Amino acid sequence: MPLRNDALEPDRYELREPQPYSFALDRREFGGLTAGLLLFTTSAADALAQGRGGTAAPAMLSARLHIGDDGVITVFSSKVEVGQGSRTQLTQAAAEELGIPASRIRMVLADTQLTPDDGGTAGSRTTPSTVPAIRKAAAAARKILESKPGARAQDLQSLIPSDVLVRRVQDWQVLGTSLAKVDGKAIVNGSHRYPSDIVRPGMLYGKVLRAPAYNATLTSVDLDPARKIARVIAVRDGEFVACAAPTSHEARKALDAIAATAQWKQLPHPSSKTLFRHLKQTAESGPDAKRRPMIRGKGSVNEAMASSSTKHSASYEVAYIQHVPMEPRAAVAEWTGDSLTVWTGTQMPHRVRQQLAETFHLPADKVRVIVPDTGGGFGGKHTGEVAIEAARLAKEAGKPVSLRWTRAEEFTWAYFRPAGLFEIQAGLDANGRLTAWDYTNYNAGTAGLDSPYTAPHSRTRFLYTDSPLREGSYRGIAATANHFARELFMDELAAAAHADPLAFRLANLEDARLRAVLEAAANRFQWTSRWKKRSSAIGVGIACGTEKGSYAATCVEVELVQGQVRVREICHAYECGAIQNPANLRSQVEGSLIMGLGGALTEEIQFENGKLLNGRMAQYRVPRMSDVPRMELVLLDRKDLPSAGAGETPIIAVAPAIAAAVHHAGGGRVRSMPVKVGL
Repeated sequence: MPLRNDALEPDRYELREPQPYSFALDRREFGGLTAGLLLFTTSAADALAQGRGGTAAPAMLSARLHIGDDGVITVFSSKVEVGQGSRTQLTQAAAEELGIPASRIRMVLADTQLTPDDGGTAGSRTTPSTVPAIRKAAAAARKILESKPGARAQDLQSLIPSDVLVRRVQDWQVLGTSLAKVDGKAIVNGSHRYPSDIVRPGMLYGKVLRAPAYNATLTSVDLDPARKIARVIAVRDGEFVACAAPTSHEARKALDAIAATAQWKQLPHPSSKTLFRHLKQTAESGPDAKRRPMIRGKGSVNEAMASSSTKHSASYEVAYIQHVPMEPRAAVAEWTGDSLTVWTGTQMPHRVRQQLAETFHLPADKVRVIVPDTGGGFGGKHTGEVAIEAARLAKEAGKPVSLRWTRAEEFTWAYFRPAGLFEIQAGLDANGRLTAWDYTNYNAGTAGLDSPYTAPHSRTRFLYTDSPLREGSYRGIAATANHFARELFMDELAAAAHADPLAFRLANLEDARLRAVLEAAANRFQWTSRWKKRSSAIGVGIACGTEKGSYAATCVEVELVQGQVRVREICHAYECGAIQNPANLRSQVEGSLIMGLGGALTEEIQFENGKLLNGRMAQYRVPRMSDVPRMELVLLDRKDLPSAGAGETPIIAVAPAIAAAVHHAGGGRVRSMPVKVGL
């Protein structure tokens, strides 16, 4: 089913049109790699033929790096730079093992014709998976260069040894340092070309007809009003209706003429006001469920609950929210005969290539996806819908087509972080130790589902439901929602046990790494004295968690001002093994914390009768600079542990810590995200 949209915002202005972008790799751009690039094409095909499954490191060294005539070494990866620093980190990894300055490394990222498939940029996998792969390849190349100082491209036609040794953490010279952001100057001065900036010779601009509401299908439309406009191409393929023209203004004018003739059939659609009731009513459970629930546990929860000294239960609600990247989806598609090239902003270049190949019935080697460094993703750009739409228009027009979603389209038709309903009950013994744990998650997802707290009897369930909105990955995926519910419930259990929330957690927590960050944050924040000092308007909260191999703990101080929550301070401790770039890690953690403020306090998608009620930046409030509190970070550098990714996990403890602080300040128990005071 094609993507649809309600009333679109008109373009406020035409984007600047830079000079046509060339994707040819020449000696001037890439250090004289002509021969090496030809070799790469063959080696990449060989590596793919060895059944790597799309996520394993390439077997051939020549598929990973090339040596230029000028001494510059080019390294290849399918990872995408969306502001998180992967280009810099991968550059450091190669420079470290080659023993050369980072300035002599050039990274080629996310080009399906040139780069091996390292999997998408998701799941915080660049650090634990791609960095080691590049380090091994670079270490293997270093051995060749040491034995053959005049090595040429053919000397890299060898397998990367599985047992190649990389440098010990304590011997790092480039990794472990705060290397400045590669290409940072181009980002700052505006010369970098994002996907929405790409221009090709003879390019047209496209606009797509969107439905007036969710669950609406097109019954009739007349393209003639658009086709009568000079220089306009109008297309209909089933429910896909679009037009292209030399300027976006002309394309918008033509689409408006088409939209005036469109007739739609709309089916009922749930409202955000009844969302959580809907999730509960449509939950799939029992032997007849089409999607079987995930259930795991141990012991007997019912028996343990019956014998517990203290029993407590509560339910929590987490709203849908949007990713709101700085750059909405964009793509430029160009056909050359039966071959297709698309420049687009996606976190999954090889997956999008496959989607394009399937859509147009092409062999995968006839499709090339190139991803310029992109203006944000946060898990929201895993799919290739805009690339497919642009390619459809370009095929019909016989010219390259640029398609850039408006902010309204991004809000409405991009997928959302799933909403969730949580039902939890637990029992404590006379000493305040968990005896029973019963946790049910409706719809939100399984990331961060399992509790780190020790309970001898437990049951954990995830149930699929009918989601009214399209949903998908988000920074931390479901871990944000699962930690919100679980950590707030732990606060309520601590109150039932008449215990300090920190002491209660530590008494029920065996994981040494999680205990370490919890204690580090609490000590720096001076938790115990501040928690004991109660105020009618100022409160403190604490929360912790683990996800994707890293560990986070957050302490916050909030102030209630006329029923509104103002976060005054955040103290966050974070541990992700050995730190590879301290400055970039700090940026990642700070970015996660600020993003977490939005989900905690203001972000919530509202919808009624199939339409978004707040799908505009003026209505959907993401954090502003004025919202950012004083932040103190405690980064634990565990050189004895493998490095884990840091793009997602820091966000997970922000919302529950804020919600707990609201209660501590006298704002009542919070059981919904975003936080609603006094409900």
